[in-house]
Amino acid sequence: MIAIPGNVRVWLATGHTDMRRGFPSLALLVQESLKRDPHAGDLYVFRGRRGDLIKIIWHDGQGACLFTKRLERGRFLWSIAGGRRSDDQRCTAILSPLRN
Repeated sequence: MIAIPGNVRVWLATGHTDMRRGFPSLALLVQESLKRDPHAGDLYVFRGRRGDLIKIIWHDGQGACLFTKRLERGRFLWSIAGGRRSDDQRCTAILSPLRN
């Protein structure tokens, strides 16, 4: 298991993202769209068009991490205005399928 520090902020990209992208192009998207540093230690979550796939990028201080999760049934749902940090409850609800 990979331990993520409790003080990490989670940023949710609204809309859908091309899931063929890897860490470098998702990091560029973070820099250009959110005006954030993707190497600062925050989590950035991107959702595919169908909503059953997310990718999370994170730089843990040692290297770049790219996590992918595809749901067999159901969808990842969120409706947050672009680039705003989610509150803890909403973020927990959105990412809860990752625990399974």
